[in-house]
Amino acid sequence: MFELLTTMVERLGIIVTIAFILTRFKFFRDMTYQEQLKRSQQYTAILFFGFFGIIGTYTGLSLSTESLHFHRWASNLAADEAIANSRVIGVVIAGLLGGYKVGIGAGLIAGIHRFTLGGFTAIACGLASIIAGILAGYFHRRNHHIKLKSAFFMGALAETIQMLIILLLSRPFEQAWTLVEIIGFPMIIANGLGCALFLLVIRNVVQEEEKVVAVQAQKIFRIADQTLAHLRDGINPKSAHAVCQILHNEIKASAVSMTNLTDILAHVGLGDDHHRAESPIQTQITLDAIHKGKMIVANQESIQCRVKGCPLGAAIIEPLKVRDKTIGTLKFYFRSEKAITNVDVELISGLSRIISNQLEIVEAERSYQLAKEAEIMALQAQISPHFLFNTLNTIVSLIRIDQTKARKLLVSLSHFLRQNLTVTTHNMGTLEQEIKHTKAYLSIEEARFIDRLEVIYDIDETVLLKSLPPLTLQPIVENAIKHGFKDKENNCIIKISIKRQEEHIQIKVEDNGQGMSEERVQQIGTALVQSEKGTGLALYNVNRRLIMTFGEDAALAIKSEAQIGTEVSFLIPYKKEVI
Repeated sequence: MFELLTTMVERLGIIVTIAFILTRFKFFRDMTYQEQLKRSQQYTAILFFGFFGIIGTYTGLSLSTESLHFHRWASNLAADEAIANSRVIGVVIAGLLGGYKVGIGAGLIAGIHRFTLGGFTAIACGLASIIAGILAGYFHRRNHHIKLKSAFFMGALAETIQMLIILLLSRPFEQAWTLVEIIGFPMIIANGLGCALFLLVIRNVVQEEEKVVAVQAQKIFRIADQTLAHLRDGINPKSAHAVCQILHNEIKASAVSMTNLTDILAHVGLGDDHHRAESPIQTQITLDAIHKGKMIVANQESIQCRVKGCPLGAAIIEPLKVRDKTIGTLKFYFRSEKAITNVDVELISGLSRIISNQLEIVEAERSYQLAKEAEIMALQAQISPHFLFNTLNTIVSLIRIDQTKARKLLVSLSHFLRQNLTVTTHNMGTLEQEIKHTKAYLSIEEARFIDRLEVIYDIDETVLLKSLPPLTLQPIVENAIKHGFKDKENNCIIKISIKRQEEHIQIKVEDNGQGMSEERVQQIGTALVQSEKGTGLALYNVNRRLIMTFGEDAALAIKSEAQIGTEVSFLIPYKKEVI
């Protein structure tokens, strides 16, 4: 019995070899991770594990119950012979990993084959193989994550059931009992160990590969985090050198280089005496990678460096792309082609995609910023033609009766128009400039209102140098005069207050005009409103620019009450300067 157990355990080396080979197949990885296999995957698994069961049969030991002698390899059996084998391992693993359908299929193949070999246990062993697949498949349904002790238990249980079936079905009973007495315990232990060992090998190989992938992913994310800050301005000699230095430290290649479509932007590592930054690309293989837009793995012969004795004997050249258009290359040099591993190729491919994505994001942000600035300039450049015509008519009238006042009004108009034109080239101005611009506007309106308008200023002088978008305050004041005082004959009062509130500055414009309904208050500033009184374009534009510059917290806050007046306010950061 002990000799049989030893021999069967020795032959488990075949199981280990097959288990390792299995880890190379994609369908087996799918069996390990997927909840449900596709039909084609099930057929593949059935054939594979069925064949595995056949191997387990042939590598067994045939036993004659008459002479009690073992033969090293099983083949066609005599009437008094049976086989001590590891067939059940393939069937049990099939059921545990693939489910009852795969288990039954593998059991049928292995069982039918065993039946064809003959011997007085042929029917019992064939039937036991099918039952082993059913039991293992049932356990798969109950527990998708198989433990080693569970695999040992299932292998031992399947073999125990096979011994029982042999006693029940095989005749003569005396031979069956003798057989079970000799091979029962060794086969139960050996097949239990075989199932556990099979699963252990598979799990360790897969886990080790997963660890390698996890380490590489961690490295890629670490590199991406380090390189992002340098790529915010795109690729140029300075940013390329910083990125290549990071990659050289992390990847441990002989050298790392980055190019655009025509020139070497940076080269860090061996060969930097002739692969110089800001010089034309020296190798044809790099130009080929740019032209093809695909990775090229080059040896020393294909690199064809122009300098003899170049220490760089192999390279991985990966194109850098933005919106599927090649804009340059990322190159990793090695001393020889043997130094390049599959892990290096996959890692470098992933890094290239990460850097390309970073460059694409940078370009998208730049385009968004340009569009944002263009929209702000367009909004700032708007001026009401009616206001201009009314002001010019007022100046024409004053020229006849009060030339001095007309000159002052013309100076105010000149300052007002100059400020409107100047802001189209500036994204930000100061509160002081806003107040001067608003005062120029109010001096024009005061001349038109002729003692009907009173302006009150309540301004904290310490915050006047803080920044905000140009043409923010004046449109709010203009809106108050244009709509709030439209039907008011006298006592028109506007109060402009600018106060610091901890980390914010509050700018507020109050009037005692005719006010608005609550419904209109909710609409003003957030959308254009079509009505006889206007569209709300001025406040809408101001609100847009404030939100685009400072965020939602800077949005206009409007309070109004019919026949009482309106208050429009907003907040800008005190500490944070936007440039």
